[in-house]
Amino acid sequence: MKFKELFIKADNELEGSEKSGKGRVIICSKCGNEVSIPKIRKNNFICPKCGHYFSVRARRRILMLMDRRSFIELDREFESHNILNFPGYEEKLRKAEEKSREKEAVICGIGKMGGIPCCIFSMEAKFMMGSMGAVTGEKIARIFEYACDNKLPVVGVTVSGGARMQEGMISLMQMSKVSAAVKRHSDEGNLYIALLTNPTTGGVDASFAMQGDIILAEPGARIGFAGPRVIEKTLNQTLPEGFQLSEQVLKCGFVDEIVPRDKQRDNIIQILQIHQGGHNERI
Repeated sequence: MKFKELFIKADNELEGSEKSGKGRVIICSKCGNEVSIPKIRKNNFICPKCGHYFSVRARRRILMLMDRRSFIELDREFESHNILNFPGYEEKLRKAEEKSREKEAVICGIGKMGGIPCCIFSMEAKFMMGSMGAVTGEKIARIFEYACDNKLPVVGVTVSGGARMQEGMISLMQMSKVSAAVKRHSDEGNLYIALLTNPTTGGVDASFAMQGDIILAEPGARIGFAGPRVIEKTLNQTLPEGFQLSEQVLKCGFVDEIVPRDKQRDNIIQILQIHQGGHNERI
């Protein structure tokens, strides 16, 4: 990385058009209203005027879910390389790292939620749309292996456009590798809670995102394999309104519950308490 790039500010975690000025405001991409960024952050990155869910960075997700100062990151040094000599991939990786300030599309580690030790992985949409390559799969597989060896539950926050095309078949192999790690973790009687956010698609949806013992989703999250436009062109049919949104996916039985962002931490803590034999009263 060039020296001058050390001073390039990473993109804000909010989606929309940011406007400079007193208090700093952003134009919501859904309702078009101006809302101050501090107010949105205080409101769990939800537009207070229309309820639109803004994208949340991976590290911010971990801060929102984990106990304060409890998180320890694992495998932070792992980073992708152009193993297939795909044209332009090095430049895409460089720009992804610059944009996200991360080395890869997932952050993994250990910590506590409600005082309960657990492992967590959180995917980063700013890094090539959370696409799954060899390193992404390796990091997630390793966190499940760590959790299995230490008899810990895993909480996974997914956001992804699917497998990373620049790594070809190697990226697709991560589906089976991570799935095997999830299976071993499950066979040992350990808990895996998946939290699906917008969007969770492609190979991630077709593997570990849908393998949780408990599968939660955010309101309005797009969840599915192929995108709606691809399906419409393939079938030559118009899809119903709300197709692949979490509310419809819940009706089809593919997720267990839709949980608003401000309730997610309490909801997950309650599940962890039940699993370890604690009280089951509503938090």
